[in-house]
Amino acid sequence: MIYITRRECFSSAHRLFNPVLSDSGNFEIYGKCSNPNWHGHNYIMYVTVRGEVNSETGMVMNMKLLGDIVRRLVTDKLDHHNLNTDVDFLQGVITTSENIAIAAWNQLADEIKKAGAELYKIKIAETENNYVEYYGN
Repeated sequence: MIYITRRECFSSAHRLFNPVLSDSGNFEIYGKCSNPNWHGHNYIMYVTVRGEVNSETGMVMNMKLLGDIVRRLVTDKLDHHNLNTDVDFLQGVITTSENIAIAAWNQLADEIKKAGAELYKIKIAETENNYVEYYGN
């Protein structure tokens, strides 16, 4: 089994908040990240797939194809957008890095499988100090 990883970047604004809580309740949980005027990050997303090397191509999956899939289904929708208001697959979701990783997984898994590989991991770095990894269900 071989693992390959594609790195993609996106810049987005968001606000961490739970709509059932007051602004002060959200501030208690999320701190300055619950600013009603939003804040932003330059995210880095790593998409790792796995599979056997195809004897005809020498690849698990074509990296250009993987990048095309990730951009079309995820990063083009996230880059320079407000995650709370602009992104269809994040509607009604608290836009933590954890939830972004899960949502990205749900967008990518089937398409990557159609391309002959298996989605293994989504890693999202929100800052140089904070990242999440999601391995599916």
